[in-house]
Amino acid sequence: MIDIPKPDIETLIKLQEAESEIVRIKTVLEKVEKEKLKLNVKLKQFGNALEENKENLLSAEAACRDIEREIHIVDDRIIKSNEKLRMVKTNKEYQLFLREVDDSKKRKDALETELIEHLDEKEKIEQIVLESEKEYNLLKDQIEAEQKDIEKKSVDDRELLDEYLNRQKEIGKSLDPSLMNRFARISKMNKGLAVINVNKEVCMGCFMNIPPQLYIEVQRGNSLISCPQCSRILYYINT
Repeated sequence: MIDIPKPDIETLIKLQEAESEIVRIKTVLEKVEKEKLKLNVKLKQFGNALEENKENLLSAEAACRDIEREIHIVDDRIIKSNEKLRMVKTNKEYQLFLREVDDSKKRKDALETELIEHLDEKEKIEQIVLESEKEYNLLKDQIEAEQKDIEKKSVDDRELLDEYLNRQKEIGKSLDPSLMNRFARISKMNKGLAVINVNKEVCMGCFMNIPPQLYIEVQRGNSLISCPQCSRILYYINT
């Protein structure tokens, strides 16, 4: 128990009012930041999915180009084999080059069938990419609008926070530094609630009973008294 001028108790109460508002506003702003982060994560997930679809499209396009190049090579081979056919002198050579032409044509048919399948797959992926881009852009616009709205709503809270921080600083100037340090320490221990009223011998911070004699001292308001359970500084409201 520390003897303390009554005005200091009133100052501590005002300091606690400012502290409570600071804690409340900071909680609101933290929630705002979490909401903004949540929206960013959602947009990033859609962006990653879009990039994956684009990579799939690039792979499909590359596969089509590879097949088209091989078809071109086979075409050249067929042309050369046909030229050789016109120049052969024996039946054996003729049959050999004829088989080459036949094999090349079969290979070309197989490649063209494979190319059609890859082109169909590429077309499907292109559609997926288009839809993904559309969804992503819509979501991006929506999230940007939501974030702007969230930020706009938080402007007043940020201004109010600055106001209460300045008020807290000004109030603290009138208190003894050791008392301010004690307030700060108790506030940190109790999530921003360092000064609390008592009602019917009950601390309204931890809701535990305090000794009757201590309750009487709190009612007198001539001393700085802490709750035996939660260490909060107690004061009495005369109703």
